[in-house]
Amino acid sequence: MGVILEIVRVKARIKWIEDVSFLGESETGHTVVMDGAPDAGGRNIGMRPMEVLLIGMGGCSSFDVVTILKKARQPITDCVAEIEAERADTIPKVFTRIHVHYVVTGDSLNPAQVERAIKLSAEKYCSATVMLEKTAQITHDFEIRATTV
Repeated sequence: MGVILEIVRVKARIKWIEDVSFLGESETGHTVVMDGAPDAGGRNIGMRPMEVLLIGMGGCSSFDVVTILKKARQPITDCVAEIEAERADTIPKVFTRIHVHYVVTGDSLNPAQVERAIKLSAEKYCSATVMLEKTAQITHDFEIRATTV
């Protein structure tokens, strides 16, 4: 008996505002303003589309890390993903290197559990990371901070 795969469809709508400004709307009704750089005709009224892509990867991965640590009963109180990326010089200017530095906060967090959560996200659960690693070398590191009183 074969494996039956469920096809998940996602819809989005992008509406041109003016010049090189666009409004992106998800099927859940949330919106984001995107705009080009001023030297490309933009007015700097929104994020660049590639910034949205990078933020999406960070959000996807952070979601995984927090969820995995909670399931492991780790006392996590905060998680911040600080991302730096480099892009190719030529068109298409794809991401070539991405580094994610996680700052995970909580008292008595187990470093091995944090490392495991990040690894599982990067290698198995984060769809955005898996897609972006087709063109970019993606690296990770983390630090643990105690909850301040």
